[in-house]
Amino acid sequence: METLEKTQVKNFEIVTGLNDLLADLQVHYQNLRGLHWNVKGTMFFVLHSKFEEYYNHTAEVVDEVAERILMVGGQPVHTFSDYLSNASIKEVKNVSDGIHAVSLVLDQTNTLLKRMKAILDVASDENDEGTNAMLSNFISEYEKRTWMLQTFLS
Repeated sequence: METLEKTQVKNFEIVTGLNDLLADLQVHYQNLRGLHWNVKGTMFFVLHSKFEEYYNHTAEVVDEVAERILMVGGQPVHTFSDYLSNASIKEVKNVSDGIHAVSLVLDQTNTLLKRMKAILDVASDENDEGTNAMLSNFISEYEKRTWMLQTFLS
């Protein structure tokens, strides 16, 4: 996030972390859309619906994170180039195999969890209870998703 100076934002580390999370969430969202559209095979009906559920939920999380960035004095990244340059989650293209798709979603969910937990540590150090509460809720939801995806694959 090269345009944001440390001195411009009181919560620089929190804003930077949340913007990186926002970028990961946006790439994850688009990946889920692609998986939803392209999945084929015997698990089509189950996975098509599940990926739709996940991308709808992710859209809500994206909005909450962007609004939190504004609340703590930052500016949310909002261009595809910003997302791609800040995200640790990579774009997924033309995946139609259900098991492979679920494995990708599991990996991306674990990446999101690591990012959330790292920001939670910073927010805790800064006594940012609002960010802590938001991330704690997300972490619980994504930990449950991880468990469900792992169970599906086992």
